[in-house]
Amino acid sequence: MSNAAFSLRPAEPRDVEAILGLIRGLAEYEQLTQQLEVTADQLAKHLFGPKPVIEAWVAELPNAGVVGFALFFTNFSTFLGKPGLYLEDLFVAPEARRLGIGRALMSALARLALERDYGRFEWAVLDWNQPALRFYDQLGATVLPDWRVCRLTGPALERFRGA
Repeated sequence: MSNAAFSLRPAEPRDVEAILGLIRGLAEYEQLTQQLEVTADQLAKHLFGPKPVIEAWVAELPNAGVVGFALFFTNFSTFLGKPGLYLEDLFVAPEARRLGIGRALMSALARLALERDYGRFEWAVLDWNQPALRFYDQLGATVLPDWRVCRLTGPALERFRGA
């Protein structure tokens, strides 16, 4: 899938380093670099190993390479009785913004969800990220005001496993 300025495609093993670089850019943007632990080997294993648990699409610009990505996985809605597509991360390098790449990646994932007969396409957004909130609003997305993300990780996860 492409337009005059960029092309989109499912990620390939050759894209791992570029995706990792974009993940670093996302961590910087979200001021979360202190939480960044992912390695190229981990990313490759989970994208392309014997039991992949994530998928990704990338956006490429001629003469610039991979400048954007969307990383996602399948979840499941017990209420709908169908799988869903969960977007973990979407990021476009600052120099490639305003070309429609983010919208095109979101549209590609929406089509993919429909092709797979998924019941929904969802993601989370940080409450301070006004540009993202405006973007998602323009797409027609609903921000669910009554839901909060809960997480166990690191030491808390270790402690709880023994409960």
